[in-house]
Amino acid sequence: MKIKDILTVIEEMAPLAYAEDFDNVGLLTGNENDTATGVLVCHDALESVIDEAIAKKCNLIICFHPILFSGLKKITGKNYVERAVIKAIKNDIAIFAIHTALDNHQQGVNKIFCNALGLINTKVLIPKENYIRKLVTYTIPENVEKLRNALFDAGAGSIGNYENCSFSSQGLGTYQGNENSSPVIGIPGEFIEAKEIKIEITFEKHLESEILKALFNHHVYEEVAYEIYNLQNRHQNIGMGMVGELDNPMDEKDFLNFVKDKMQADGIRHSAFTGRKVQKIAVLGGSGSFAIKNAIAAGADVFLTADLKYHQFYEAENRLIIADIGHFESERYTKNYIVDYLTKKIRNFAIILSEENTNPVKYL
Repeated sequence: MKIKDILTVIEEMAPLAYAEDFDNVGLLTGNENDTATGVLVCHDALESVIDEAIAKKCNLIICFHPILFSGLKKITGKNYVERAVIKAIKNDIAIFAIHTALDNHQQGVNKIFCNALGLINTKVLIPKENYIRKLVTYTIPENVEKLRNALFDAGAGSIGNYENCSFSSQGLGTYQGNENSSPVIGIPGEFIEAKEIKIEITFEKHLESEILKALFNHHVYEEVAYEIYNLQNRHQNIGMGMVGELDNPMDEKDFLNFVKDKMQADGIRHSAFTGRKVQKIAVLGGSGSFAIKNAIAAGADVFLTADLKYHQFYEAENRLIIADIGHFESERYTKNYIVDYLTKKIRNFAIILSEENTNPVKYL
């Protein structure tokens, strides 16, 4: 099995196109055409993790956080990033980072967070914008079913819990081919007015090349007439954070102790208690201060995230509790999820959970 075969499976779980523009996801070191000897899944691909991969004969590391986040102008081993990269390259170890591609996935980091707390009725807190596109094309009635099915197979027409969604309408199309044309109806030079079906179908933007490939391969026209539009619709199933509910309301202090236990947090910083029961919870694994207003707008009683600054706790304004449970802690179960996923998809192959604790934050 090649490394690229494993990466294909990973990208089925969380397409890299889901990642935020600022992020650095994907293959960071190594050759995807190398034969894979084993996969080590970790949170951060530090030098100690590279050593672990070497010891366990794994030449592919799947990490959550990218070890390379911004560009390197020199690689001399002067810091922890450069040392990890040098060791990985010297030992022919590929490093693949997934980060916000999994953050934004409906079943990703924040769903894992919600599941750990037993939250129900979950939905995305900040749906991704500018991610849905619409294809409009025209064909003869005899070609509609074949063409539409090919577009469905390429991934178009999925809306939430529904698949194979499209809209068709009938009209009259006109054309007149020159002497070099090969029209499906009529002959070159003849003005044609023919019954046509207009097909409208939406798709996620990262699928565009596959959608167009299906369109051109299964359309009967010599010249395919089509339009692609960027839609303003938010993608309700992709985005940052998540909001859900407890089965039963809890007292505020009891809830935070519950979170501390479930997420194995050594300490929780939080804003003042509101004196109300807790039932609706917003979560955002990792640094989530930017989503405080979204949590308030969603009607959350508590917003759980990490990396909050002093003044950001004031933004609670007695409307909810803002709680910082720790960056690593809020993403704690992510690597376990990746291992479980790969183990189910790739049988009889070494998929290993890293034993290294890469949390840089310690507590007295």
